[in-house]
Amino acid sequence: MQYELFQSIYDRAALRHGGPKHLEQRLSRPLSSTELNQHTDDRWLAAFSQKVFQSGISWQVVRNKWSGFEEVFFQFDIEKMLLIHNEMWEEKAKDIRIIRHFGKVMTIRENALMIIDCQASHGSFARFIADWPSNNIIGLWAYLKKHGARLGGNTGPYTLRAMGKDTFMLTKDVEGYLRLHEIISTGRDTQSAWRAAQEAFNHWHKESGRSYTEISQCIALSIN
Repeated sequence: MQYELFQSIYDRAALRHGGPKHLEQRLSRPLSSTELNQHTDDRWLAAFSQKVFQSGISWQVVRNKWSGFEEVFFQFDIEKMLLIHNEMWEEKAKDIRIIRHFGKVMTIRENALMIIDCQASHGSFARFIADWPSNNIIGLWAYLKKHGARLGGNTGPYTLRAMGKDTFMLTKDVEGYLRLHEIISTGRDTQSAWRAAQEAFNHWHKESGRSYTEISQCIALSIN
């Protein structure tokens, strides 16, 4: 596969967004492994839950309600989540302080269980995430989709990005670029598309020394 030079992608993004200085100001950078390890696991559960609730509705609506979520779910304390009995989950799903959606509420318990499993094997979920290599970030996407609840599609990757894990994103713009350059040709969420995208991003990462996060943003900004 012959990939476009990353410098060409970068230059096009810079041209569209006021030059290199302005482009650099728009780019977000991932956290280091040390910084990722400083996240407590309750914050990971909160982040997953927020992205699950944001799926399909206005993100700002969820943000506006989020203090209510923190109150209703005990600041997403992992052990407390696992002590809530079924009837109480049903009551919490009706609480006016949150967005009332029983199916999404129950993902909190399921994702708490996923986090507990990772704590047993890695000491903390934060360490599990921090230690995962970004040159196989699609493997982490697959893990979240398989072992978590409603973390498929872009929900898992969006959470990783929001929490500072170095990951590319298959947003509409990035997907469009990869299709235009015939890097992917199957459905966005197929294994073949993920592998092809990972190989391309690994190439650009090695070529440029840039993070996967920055490369992904530059591709999107080179189009839009």
